[in-house]
Amino acid sequence: MIVSNFASGGSAWPRILLVVGAGVVSAFQVGKAPVALGAIQEDLALSLAASSWLISAFAILGALTGAPIGLAADRVGAGTMAALGLLLQAAGSFLGGLASGFTTLLATRVIEGLGFLCLVVAGPALIAGLAPIQIRDRAMSLWASFMPVGLTVIMLAAPLLSIVTWRGFWFLNASILLSYAMLLRWGLHPPPSHPRLYRNVRQDIGEALVSPGPWVLGGLFAAFSAIFFAVFGLLPSLLSQRIGISNDAASMLSALAIAASGVGNLVCGQLLARGFLPGRLLHFSFGIMAICGIGIFSQALWAIACYALCVVFSFAGGLIPVVIFDSAPRKAPRPELVGVTIGFAMQGNNLGLIIGPAAAGGISGAFGWPVVSVAIVAMALMAALLVLPFNRRQLTGTSSDQAIHKEGEGALW
Repeated sequence: MIVSNFASGGSAWPRILLVVGAGVVSAFQVGKAPVALGAIQEDLALSLAASSWLISAFAILGALTGAPIGLAADRVGAGTMAALGLLLQAAGSFLGGLASGFTTLLATRVIEGLGFLCLVVAGPALIAGLAPIQIRDRAMSLWASFMPVGLTVIMLAAPLLSIVTWRGFWFLNASILLSYAMLLRWGLHPPPSHPRLYRNVRQDIGEALVSPGPWVLGGLFAAFSAIFFAVFGLLPSLLSQRIGISNDAASMLSALAIAASGVGNLVCGQLLARGFLPGRLLHFSFGIMAICGIGIFSQALWAIACYALCVVFSFAGGLIPVVIFDSAPRKAPRPELVGVTIGFAMQGNNLGLIIGPAAAGGISGAFGWPVVSVAIVAMALMAALLVLPFNRRQLTGTSSDQAIHKEGEGALW
């Protein structure tokens, strides 16, 4: 069934996979900080609370600029914006490898985060322009898997740290990003030219600001990202302390757990295609994450049970990004504002990435690991309230889906 579904996309799939690959190498930049956290702490003499900001700083600019970058992608072309995002990440990673202190390294993480945002805002628009309508759901679910796939690969690469040091790890990522930017530019040939609509930026953002859909998607992504990275941003450190294993071994176990999120992405694409309601999938996912979060940080559970809960937590979390990306055309105020709606969602994602690891690091340092679960449950409850609008459809989705496909075709480059 899955093989035939993918075959139905024909020649679109190689280029779709190329775009997903850009997301994967960008996700390396999110995951490399948790992997190298121990080495950076030792090299720069940092506390866990301070070093956790290396994860959160990645998202600072993104929490403020997601919507404007979404509009910019419409104007310059999604392909150009994606390539720019890869180049910014490469520059930030290279400069980070040269950083002599914590403040400088923190600043380079902000640069990387801006590049990451450019890429992930442009990605769905590229997918929409490349994927025929009949494979759109499956293509979007594949796109949503870039984060768990990238995090898994980079965590499996943790043993390289003992060979190249964390600075060499940063330089290696810079070279990968630069190479992929050139590959993406070569692989996505410009489509026939279409006129771009240069709309009033203030008017578009203003309309999105007074519409509920973008806020709901942004809030849901913020809650998901905060919960997910509160666990997985610090999971290598938690496993190292709980089980008493090396940082490399803890990173490998974390990678295997995160891989379950990629499975959740693909399963969610199939569930949506079969008519499962987005609201019910979101309630299920946030509920499972809250329950698992309590057990993960409990001192009463055996280490093996704690790890098993991490796998279930990851799988359930994998459903959420797919629902959000798939819902963007229906939750946008109008079809022309799908890009800015995705930008709002990514602002929420980045806000959660700031809050989650920093809060978890601060809480665990001050009160111990078990108290982190209280924050996770609170965020899941807030997300459950935001899910309520998904029980009714704002748009039928048909005209919006066609509009985003048409816009994506006209704005690849």
